[in-house]
Amino acid sequence: MSSPYLQGQALADAIAAGSELLKSRFGAAPAQAVVLGSGWAAASERLSDVQRISYADLPGWPLPKVEGHVNELVIGTTAGGTRVAMLRGRAHTYESGDCTGMAAPIRTLKAWGVKTLVLTNASGSLRKQNPPGSLVLIADHLNIPQRSPLVGLPGSDRFCDMSVAYDKALRKTAQALAAEQGIPLNEGVYCWALGPQFETPAEIRMFAAFGADAVGMSTVPDTILARHAGLRVACLALITNMAAGMSDEALTHDLTLKEAKASGERAADFLSAVLDRFEAVQ
Repeated sequence: MSSPYLQGQALADAIAAGSELLKSRFGAAPAQAVVLGSGWAAASERLSDVQRISYADLPGWPLPKVEGHVNELVIGTTAGGTRVAMLRGRAHTYESGDCTGMAAPIRTLKAWGVKTLVLTNASGSLRKQNPPGSLVLIADHLNIPQRSPLVGLPGSDRFCDMSVAYDKALRKTAQALAAEQGIPLNEGVYCWALGPQFETPAEIRMFAAFGADAVGMSTVPDTILARHAGLRVACLALITNMAAGMSDEALTHDLTLKEAKASGERAADFLSAVLDRFEAVQ
């Protein structure tokens, strides 16, 4: 199956052109960029001095069609004065079968000068201590499909270290802020399931036995790409539902979006505040 995304020299050319476009349009890169998953869009609405560019105007960037994703890059300033770039949309592997969809955005951000990538997502919970509406700070992940966006790349740097994929100093900073604000923030292991169908109860029991605390259909390819590019990574999961078999509720994308909307304002508040704290440890 051929890839719907640019590869090889075409991708390298797109990254070079995209980073130059960002520099000419927005100047120097902010230190941090954020990928906004379902339920996290309110964070971009809190920014001031906002500038925008559509993914369609950036060479090689994907145009996901998942409900709730807008497909634009927003650059602005948090209430605490931190300049940041926010991606309002991500490519998911289940859309095409190809897990390289975020290669152009992430590598373009790196070439522009971004140093840290903060990932967010909406997840199902495998632990009763993380009910819907809570946040989980991702400390590690399970790549259940065993798919990698680095497959086929040349050179020894494709064998990148994933032993501390989610930066310890950033996690410590987020935990300290949560403690100050009185917000429960358990650390957990994120399990990537390919989707687009939701998991079965048997699969959830297996993932829990493997050590998973949250499950979703994104994030892991983004983390691999970011670590390969030399970016620091942090990740926050917004719990939107208990995973299959852990409640009587039928799982639907509408349910995910409904709970994400209900909890998104609080999640956005914490994200804005933690970006200010992360700025101090760049």
